[in-house]
Amino acid sequence: MNRCFTENLASLPSVDHLAGIELVGPDETVVVIENRPGSQGSLRLYLHLLTKFGAINASAAAEGLLLYAEHTQDARQNPGKHPNIDRLLEIEASRLAFIARLLPVTH
Repeated sequence: MNRCFTENLASLPSVDHLAGIELVGPDETVVVIENRPGSQGSLRLYLHLLTKFGAINASAAAEGLLLYAEHTQDARQNPGKHPNIDRLLEIEASRLAFIARLLPVTH
């Protein structure tokens, strides 16, 4: 996976049917990645990871960091700039997992 994030993103599933993904951490912390401009790429990436791994665990985090490509290095150099990548870095390092609930679009 030597592609850039934009190329990786093009191969991921659509999130048109989702309002977001709710992630629940081991300490019951709840984080929501919303389907809105600026976070749709992360939503697509996290949906892919959840579909493949069933949770956001260390294995999912490792793949996610590869898929974020050039943004992963920027996140390592600038903690706090990319919270969705920071979360994956923390999960990979701690070996903890987040469970998730898909939030469907409601009309």
